[in-house]
Amino acid sequence: GGAPRPLWGGVTAIDERHRHRYEVNPQFVQQFNQSGLEFVGQDVEGERMEVFELKGHPYFVGAQYHPEFKSRPGKASPLFYGLLLAASKQALP
Repeated sequence: GGAPRPLWGGVTAIDERHRHRYEVNPQFVQQFNQSGLEFVGQDVEGERMEVFELKGHPYFVGAQYHPEFKSRPGKASPLFYGLLLAASKQALP
């Protein structure tokens, strides 16, 4: 993975509340990845694409879960924290 992973301190697994409305057709995952829209987070089975980033962009990150669900005043979700860092042109951890 790229941009998102350091925001969680380099862990290899996170636990977030999945949003079930949309899914990515697995037949297109390789084509997306080759085009620069890389899926950097999947569910435990590797079937559901959960987090993606656009290569070459300072912070183009999307998630298939609710980052606001675990955000608290003074302790923003790592994805929101990363957006704030990128918007203020500060380096990601």
